[in-house]
Amino acid sequence: MDLQIYYRSIRDAEEGMKDPSVVVVSRETPDGGRSGVYTEVSRRVAAKMIVDGSARLATPEESVGFYEQKAEAKQKADQLAAASRMQFTVISPSELRKLRGSVPAGKE
Repeated sequence: MDLQIYYRSIRDAEEGMKDPSVVVVSRETPDGGRSGVYTEVSRRVAAKMIVDGSARLATPEESVGFYEQKAEAKQKADQLAAASRMQFTVISPSELRKLRGSVPAGKE
């Protein structure tokens, strides 16, 4: 394999991408790579994967779907993190009455 042609192909593929990061879809590879896995990568990495044949560029519709799933997963993770930060304090009924101010004067 001619390395000059290989790296020129990578540069050409990279120049064809306008965004700093793109979504690629993996292809099945002989070394065990799974097909259909969406990943956001830099232009350089995407170009190398495309030239190597291990991935293809995602369509605009696939990219939108990927980003929607990513946002949904982040929202769920944020909700779980917020739920784990909730703190509860167990108090007795007499302490609750004290806090509410409903304890008659002289009784404590």
